[in-house]
Amino acid sequence: MSLFKHLFSALVLICSFSALAFTPSASQIEQFKKLPKSQQQALAKQYGVDLSVITGSSQSSNQPQVEEPTIGPRLVQQEQAAKAEPAKQNPNTVKPFGYELFAGEPTTFMPSETAAVPDTYLVGRGDQLLINFYGKESDRFEVIVDREGRISIPNLSPVQVAGLTFAEVKELIKVKVEQEIIGVKVFVSLGQLRSMRILVLGEAYKPGSYNVSSLTTVSHALFVSGGVSDIASLRNIQVKRAGKVVANFDLYDLLIHGDSSNDITLKPGDAVFVPSVGAQVKVEGLVKRPAIFELKKGETAKELLAMAGGLKPGAYTKNAVVERFNNNRKEVLTVDFSANSINYIPQDGDRVRFNTISSQYKNSVNLVGAVVRPGSYQWHQGKRISDVLKSVRGDLLPQADLSYGLLVREININGDIEVHQFDVALAIIKNSENDLALNANDKILVFSEFEEKQDEKLTLAATGSGTKKDTSIEQAATQGENSNQLSAASYTPYSRNNLLAPIIKKLKRQASTEQAIQLVEVNGSVTYPGVYPLTIGGEVADLVTAAGGLLESAYTKQAEITRMVDGDASKVEHIKIDFDQVVNGNEQNRIALQSKDSLNIFAIPNWQENVKVTLKGELLFPGTYTIRRGETLTNLLERAGGFSDFAEQKAAVFIRQSVKQQEQQQLARLTNELRRDVASKSFQDSINSSTLSYDEMNKLLNDLADVEAVGRLVIDLPLIVNNQQNLVLQDGDTLYVPSKRDSISVVGEVNYATTHLYKAGISVDDYLKLSGGLKERADDDRIYIIKANGSVKIPNTGSWFAVNNSEQLEAGDTIVVPMDTGHMDKLTLWSTATQILYQLGVAVAAIGSL
Repeated sequence: MSLFKHLFSALVLICSFSALAFTPSASQIEQFKKLPKSQQQALAKQYGVDLSVITGSSQSSNQPQVEEPTIGPRLVQQEQAAKAEPAKQNPNTVKPFGYELFAGEPTTFMPSETAAVPDTYLVGRGDQLLINFYGKESDRFEVIVDREGRISIPNLSPVQVAGLTFAEVKELIKVKVEQEIIGVKVFVSLGQLRSMRILVLGEAYKPGSYNVSSLTTVSHALFVSGGVSDIASLRNIQVKRAGKVVANFDLYDLLIHGDSSNDITLKPGDAVFVPSVGAQVKVEGLVKRPAIFELKKGETAKELLAMAGGLKPGAYTKNAVVERFNNNRKEVLTVDFSANSINYIPQDGDRVRFNTISSQYKNSVNLVGAVVRPGSYQWHQGKRISDVLKSVRGDLLPQADLSYGLLVREININGDIEVHQFDVALAIIKNSENDLALNANDKILVFSEFEEKQDEKLTLAATGSGTKKDTSIEQAATQGENSNQLSAASYTPYSRNNLLAPIIKKLKRQASTEQAIQLVEVNGSVTYPGVYPLTIGGEVADLVTAAGGLLESAYTKQAEITRMVDGDASKVEHIKIDFDQVVNGNEQNRIALQSKDSLNIFAIPNWQENVKVTLKGELLFPGTYTIRRGETLTNLLERAGGFSDFAEQKAAVFIRQSVKQQEQQQLARLTNELRRDVASKSFQDSINSSTLSYDEMNKLLNDLADVEAVGRLVIDLPLIVNNQQNLVLQDGDTLYVPSKRDSISVVGEVNYATTHLYKAGISVDDYLKLSGGLKERADDDRIYIIKANGSVKIPNTGSWFAVNNSEQLEAGDTIVVPMDTGHMDKLTLWSTATQILYQLGVAVAAIGSL
């Protein structure tokens, strides 16, 4: 102690002569700082020096002192290994429980000076008491309990306080002052507490002797020693006093239950001994606190589960997996943790894993389709469809099909299914025939009354294709991407196509030699022809309802069922039925369906839908007309009042949808053929300057692929009007009658493609010169004329530039100069492609001019 006093004296002298160049070394200041604060303050008071001058602290003595941290960063071995090899560390690795509490390293072992002192604190030698007099006299004294256990208060006799509690000392001093000094009251508090020396031994992180506060408990002793090592026991920490164990501290009680009753206050000379870890069991999976837990002797499986915080809701308790080392071998046990008495005693090295329960619901029914709240619902005995679907407006979407619903039921352990059909609306109002009783795991399907999305319907209507292609039973599960069916994205989410697809696949998979495939087919005049499940007790009327009902064109007097005789595909019979009698007749007339039955609903003979034809241009009454079947263009023109005075009948353009589809298919086929030919010849004659470049060919191919067909049917309208030709109209036909023409157009391989004013007597050669003449790659031997009515004129003379070629031109005609195919590596398809492009362009121009 005298050494530190000399050190302090030197520091004081240096501070007094601060003008000199002498400064204390860092090691000297550091040695002084290692002294307890009580000793630092005592020395500073003795020599009358401000302690902040030496320590560098600017904290005022009037300000409350902030307790310095006693624990700093600590890198345990696992963290060091994780830094060395981060890629090999698994974030889901289960770690020993409780050790992370000591993930720190001690920085100072100073006793806490700001902690509250309880009344049960035993006052001992070295404690400082702060005594304040008030009343008749006011004074303040700082007294220290001497080695004899006494305190000496000025003007009062010494008092023996060592071994008394703080509450007893306060009461003793109060009584003594009131007896010996009249009119004075006293207030007593503890100042600097005594420090004491303890030992922390065993599997501590830094075992050794520590100078700690007299308030230090077992847990504080563990903290100041840096915690425990990786193999330390947390369950049996011993406090030894004079060679005897006075307390056993179980850290699990503190960490899990918050019980600090055994965290006793230490006394001078106590030894805290941390033994090595005992039996350990790893608990992982669906528990709230997965970790490696230390077990005491005799602890049960329930206590182990409580250490892990209990099970998560999704844990499967009936079959917990226990891996155990037994006689140098590893074995697996299955333990039922749901039982009242768990037949499992944990052993050292066990690994307990709780797996998840099945994702499938138990005792539930599933609601799917066009409903407001799809999902799983509770099932109980006697529950019916009306208990799940209670209201049309409250439980169903507006587009729900109220006449068709399915109930899919599992019938065996293999998951095989059977299908029941019901009327959704009747089931909701509790009709006994349709309000089916439910079983556990049943699935209720409610369909949309729409099959395709609205934009897809409009596209199909524009192209003239149907809404759904008939599908045979054999093709139902084998349709690929190249089929003519609509794409999956074109169907509404709850369409028959989407909801029935998995059911049809399941029925096909479960078919065998013992049970025929439970599928039937309907074709003809129904809303949604196709393949449907054969429901339990299914009849012809049920199949028609499943297909969305009859179309307006359906012939109800007769229908046909195609059926295999005794399941033999080589023997087929055709059953003619009176549809009205079968559907609306008595029970005897009804026909039950069988596996692979195919129902065909005929259309009314000579039935036609609402057929419309459009007239545009120079007519007295243009517009859209509804026609009867077999009506001719001549009849329709009479109904339209004939032509106006400005009509150019020879230039009329007639558009037909069937022709448009054929042209579009021809364009697509021609484009594909050209692409193949260009690809095969792209590396040939690359140096020949007479060939087209790849960019030119690719541009022409792209133009050809982007062209939309017009569907022009070439007609001679004057002949039709004069009844010399007959044209029967079809649905979607359009007639464009332009006004009189007075121009000639020149297109193709000319230097300036344009339109010229028609003048009688001007020849083709003259019009070509007016357009700047021919380009180098023009084929002057194949120049042709597209007449105003769309026909192509080829002269009979050997030369295009004969004297009489002017007689071949009329107002509204177009002169076409094609490209020489020799510039395109002799690809013979180019001439066809360019001809189609020119003809389509002329037709579009004629329509656009109206």
